[in-house]
Parts: sequence; structure tokens; C-alpha cells
Amino acid sequence: SHLSGIISLHMSGHSKWATIKRAKGAADAKRGKLFSVLSKDITLAARSGGGDPGFNPRLRTCIAKAKAANMPADNIDRAIKKGTGELPGVVYEENLYEGYGAGGVGIIVEVTTDNKNRSASEVRSTMGKNGGNLAGVGSVAFQFDRRGQFIIESAKISEEALMDLVLEAGAEDIKNDGDHFEVICAISEYDSVSQALDTANIECVASELAYLANVFVPVDDKDTARKVLHLVEKIDELEDVKAVHHNMELSDSALLDDEC
Repeated sequence: SHLSGIISLHMSGHSKWATIKRAKGAADAKRGKLFSVLSKDITLAARSGGGDPGFNPRLRTCIAKAKAANMPADNIDRAIKKGTGELPGVVYEENLYEGYGAGGVGIIVEVTTDNKNRSASEVRSTMGKNGGNLAGVGSVAFQFDRRGQFIIESAKISEEALMDLVLEAGAEDIKNDGDHFEVICAISEYDSVSQALDTANIECVASELAYLANVFVPVDDKDTARKVLHLVEKIDELEDVKAVHHNMELSDSALLDDEC
């Protein structure tokens, strides 16, 4: 029944729900993985823009996420110092892997690693063991757009007020998903939208630079849907994996019930 629990997060192929899964899923079992992902993000942000969040919007956003996940201040401080070189630390690099799951569903895997060979072989073997396969560079990525994405509970602010706030800050689209608003912006406007929400004290359920599908693969078979979700989950469990995005769009007939 675990997969049925996350089916709503993947219902219409919108990768927004994949981010919510991680943001909400800070259960103890996943907390170590979550802290690891956040630490690497903080280290990379401090390395590229300096250790002062007042002058480094990317670092400021990473720290806000870490605090929202109840990450200890010591961990945050250590991650910053590794990035600025004040503490010895491994050198992380960011990589992207593209592949296909069951039914030809496109999958993008974001990795932050200190060992490219290890992460590549882990992603490849996890794909192979779970009904997927890696594809060449560029073969899947064109089906996704790299965008800034913010998920905000609709109870926090009216749609009109949110629209005024984020459009002014450079957002390009707002979607009303009932319980949540999804705000989309160009990567270049991410920091300014993030800052506008922060200044207005509007807390996000999730905020990230995400790969959002622009081409969806319709799936109307429950078995195929299960295989894709199982593959996504297995990849997401890998230590070096930061995020997994897919472009599956489930038809009503493929919606998984509680028996899965």
C-alpha cells in the first residue's frame, strides 16, 4: 500500500508532487537522506556564491529549506564551511542522468556526488534491475523544462494576493491545484521570487529548481504505472540522488487503488 500512498503525488505527471513527497516525507527513515541532500546543496551554494546568506540568495534559500526540515544549526554551519573551504570536505559535482521507465516514460535523475563513477553505476544498475534503462545525453531532457517551482498551501494566501506578489517579482505562471498553488518562474527569476515570498512571510511546502515535463507520456495500465513509481522510488533512495523527475500522466483507469 506504500505505492498507493504516493500515487496522488504522481497523478497527472506534474513533477511538483515529487517535490512534495520529499518535503513532507521527512520521516525518520528518510531524514538522514534528506539532511545529506540539503547539506550538499548548502556546500555547493556556499562554494559558488560565498558563505554569507545576506549576499548569496541561493545559500539563503538552501538554509531556509534546511531549517524547515529541522536540520541542526551545527550541520548547516559545517556544510557552509565545507563550501567556503574553512573546513576540509569532499568536492561535490552535479550530474544529470536521463533514462526511460516502463511504457516509455521519460525519467531525469539529478545527482550530487563526490564520486561520479560510483553514482553512475548505481543509477545504471538500479535502472536495469527495476525495468528501466539509461539513455544518451539529450535523449530525454528535451521533454522537460528547467524552471523555478514553488508549492504554497492555498490556506496561506489568496490567489489574487499571491499573483500580485509573485508576478511583480518575475514569476511567469501560477496554477491553482485546490489545496496548493504552484508558482513557476524562469531560473533567472528564482531568487527574486524566493525573496518576495520570504519577505511576505509566505512559507513554501517546497521550492526548487525542478525539471518540469513539457511532453507527457499517457499511461492507462496499472501494472505499468506501478513499475514506473517503483523505479522512481528505488532511484530516489540512492544516497547521491538529489531528485527524480518523470513525465508519466496517469489516466483514470490507471489510478492505483489501496490494494497495490
